Amino acid sequence: MIENKNFEGLDYSENPLKKGEYENCRFTNCRFVNADLSNISFTDCQFSDCHFSLTKIKHTVLNDVYFSNCKLLGIHFNDCDDLFLSISFDSCNLELSVFYNLTLKKTLFKDCNLTAVDFTETNLTKATFQNCDLKNALFQDTTLEGVNFKSAYNISLDPENNKMKHAKFSKENIAGLLGKYQINIT
Repeated sequence: MIENKNFEGLDYSENPLKKGEYENCRFTNCRFVNADLSNISFTDCQFSDCHFSLTKIKHTVLNDVYFSNCKLLGIHFNDCDDLFLSISFDSCNLELSVFYNLTLKKTLFKDCNLTAVDFTETNLTKATFQNCDLKNALFQDTTLEGVNFKSAYNISLDPENNKMKHAKFSKENIAGLLGKYQINIT
């Protein structure tokens, strides 16, 4: 087990991260582009200013992991171990990532680019999308009960195909719930 270590400015795209369990570690300005982080466990870890595009995370444990100012393009979070999955994102670019069929209750997405992210069949109960761009994000059979979308923008989802009891929206983003009806709101 690797505990309480700081990793800074390292490139794991060419030199793979050692397999194992990482606890209370901090990764800063590291590169994981096309890296294979499969079967690695991260608990109470922070990733800041890291680049993860197309990183493989098959059976990876992400337990209480915080991502800040990271690029996470095209990441298939649905491939990771979902038993202890607990993640949060601040100022991250998650474009084209996939959260299919995961349980992400109370997850915080703050100041994130979530363009074309797939949330199909995801349980997002009481999650918060604070100042997030949800352009072309996919919500289908998604549990959105109690979700806070008040400061999110570019929302487009069908209330008839998602569970949305007590979800919170602002007046500005309510139009994204009516798109299929092709009506004009002024």
